Amino acid sequence: MNRRTALLLAAFASNILASGAALAGTVENLERERAIAIEALLSPNMDPAERQSSAEIARTRLVDLERMVLRDDGLRGRNTPAVRAAFENYDLSFLVHASIEKNRSLIDHWLEQLGVTTNSLMSARIGRR
Repeated sequence: MNRRTALLLAAFASNILASGAALAGTVENLERERAIAIEALLSPNMDPAERQSSAEIARTRLVDLERMVLRDDGLRGRNTPAVRAAFENYDLSFLVHASIEKNRSLIDHWLEQLGVTTNSLMSARIGRR
């Protein structure tokens, strides 16, 4: 095998390997981090101090990711379901920005957007479905 053939085979193999790698975009990264933050806020295994620490870390990461999504010029013209959903549901997608705009805590804002209020929790009945 000559050098040229070896180089072509190496290039071909690297293209195959690279095409199999999944690259997450800014919206996907935001969704993943938001899910991690909400999971930490709702975790029954944390004490209040751990939850507060986790919430601060999540908030900092989410602010950065939300800014990245809002400034991502590569999203223009992308009509994927994830991109559409992110911008149609601003208050849930950009959780930190929306909670700051409404002067609410992250978890209070998220629960309000889902329709969970103190009144709805107090009037809920325990039962089987």
